[in-house]
Amino acid sequence: MSTSAASHLSPSYPDRAAWGTAPKLRAWQQEAFDLYSRREPRDFLAVATPGAGKTTFALRIVSDLLSRGIIRAVTIVTPTEHLKQQWADAAARVGIAIDPEFKNSQGATSRDYAGVAVTYAQISMHPALHRARTEARKTLVIFDEIHHAGDAKSWGDGVREAFEPAARRLALTGTPFRSDVNPIPFVTYMEDGEGIRRSVSDYSYGYGPALADGVVRPVIFLAYAGEMRWRTRAGDEIAATLGTPLTKDQLGQAWKAALDPKGDWIRQVLQAADRRLTEVRRVVPDAGALVIATDHETARAYAKHIRAITGEGATVVLSDDPEASKKIKQFSASHDRWLVAVRMVSEGVDIPRLAVGVYATSTSTPLFFAQAVGRFVRARKRGETASVFLPSVPTLMGLAGEMEAERDHVLDRSLPEEGLDDFLLEDAQRAKDNPDVLGDELPFETLEAVATFDRVLFDGGEFGTAAEPGSPEEEDFLGLPGLLEPDQVRTLLSKRQSDQLKAKRNTPEPKEPQLAPHELIANLRKELNGLVGAWNHRTGQPHGVIHAELRRACGGPAIAQATAEQVQERIAKIRHWATQRSRQ
Repeated sequence: MSTSAASHLSPSYPDRAAWGTAPKLRAWQQEAFDLYSRREPRDFLAVATPGAGKTTFALRIVSDLLSRGIIRAVTIVTPTEHLKQQWADAAARVGIAIDPEFKNSQGATSRDYAGVAVTYAQISMHPALHRARTEARKTLVIFDEIHHAGDAKSWGDGVREAFEPAARRLALTGTPFRSDVNPIPFVTYMEDGEGIRRSVSDYSYGYGPALADGVVRPVIFLAYAGEMRWRTRAGDEIAATLGTPLTKDQLGQAWKAALDPKGDWIRQVLQAADRRLTEVRRVVPDAGALVIATDHETARAYAKHIRAITGEGATVVLSDDPEASKKIKQFSASHDRWLVAVRMVSEGVDIPRLAVGVYATSTSTPLFFAQAVGRFVRARKRGETASVFLPSVPTLMGLAGEMEAERDHVLDRSLPEEGLDDFLLEDAQRAKDNPDVLGDELPFETLEAVATFDRVLFDGGEFGTAAEPGSPEEEDFLGLPGLLEPDQVRTLLSKRQSDQLKAKRNTPEPKEPQLAPHELIANLRKELNGLVGAWNHRTGQPHGVIHAELRRACGGPAIAQATAEQVQERIAKIRHWATQRSRQ
């Protein structure tokens, strides 16, 4: 690439609207580039929300530094093999030749290339080699998702050794926070008022400002609850309602039952998501959908559900599939409806046409959630919206309601902050053959898993009322127009909710069928036995001991002679125990 050409480049990718079609940089990219040019820093950390265009910004800097002779080479460090190819493709579109196939064993690359793309793992295996390459020519090092340099001590040490002599270092991330206290190389930390060291970015562009600028899409979260019933290995049958207050163990088991492809919950949610996709494709014909699955077996099972629902096959991408990058690229360029991936499509992978997502994984860290949702927010034109379907689980509801929250990497903590257990994220990038275990319950068999529409979350607000799948109330939200501005989304959601509440007020409540006394007490005993079984798995206490403690606490005879009122009192007591225990 000639340096004279480089000075006139604008990495706005005219053939890909997702990266911007204007001949100039986006406002935030230009502002960040101007700041970089004024400072001429050796190290620069840019934090920008997923989908905002960090690659465009970085390649503009590469073009400028090459054209002015500030650098003679560039090294791009990425978390995954797939992203090496993606960076090389992006650079090629603006005339910068990057070698994504560089191996440590080569020692050097062809003189046709301006630089190489490598992984953090590759650097850690031979840091001396990359240090020698860095010293040989004035080099700009780009760290894509720099927080990965803190994944392991060997990675951080390798990055520090290899690139300490670099002429320039540009660090990029959309999610800078981590749960560990390993310092990230070449990132500045400053003490806050409490003496805690926090990472400091040179430029930050969050989801809120990006949404206001029309750079990213608004995200509508559609939460689904439902009735779950399962049998433990001990033979106990336990029932719980997802979306209601549950103990930690009950929640984990109910969540696992919901994601079980043998149950109806996931099939009903996939069916709802496909109806939403059909609505979006009325105005965005190439819109696609992604299921983020937990493991290989469930991914394949979800794909079978999708074929049964749509009559079309789904592209399945597994984490250890050597063809994974090729499949993602083909799907991105196609008009196919569905992609199913084993969590690996969570960070940096660029498929701008994804508009509908199903969050069907047990990973619930802020880091993973933000990166997963980031796959759907890349705007191509104003008015496009993203719809993400997820289980009605408190952790996920909280994360969905905090889309605009910005966090820094914090050192000097003795324990990880609650929920920031992103060791799960690193695990998610590896081959995954077995289902996750939610909680520490024994293996169980899903007996029943039925979905109900719970609510919609958008911009910190909640909309809608509980409804059955396929009901007009659910359809009110699945049928939202595919092109809406953020303020139009909120206005329309509020109107739909208001209409539903008004209709409910005008509809007489159906009378509950009167149960015979023996039916009522049988149902209550079954409920109590289920709760006792759950408490047994949680505490290890025998069932008889638990029943005896309930009798002592509440009074009354053995369960066989207890009245309906006495059984209800014991149900309330054991639920109180569970609530108190879960808060400890």
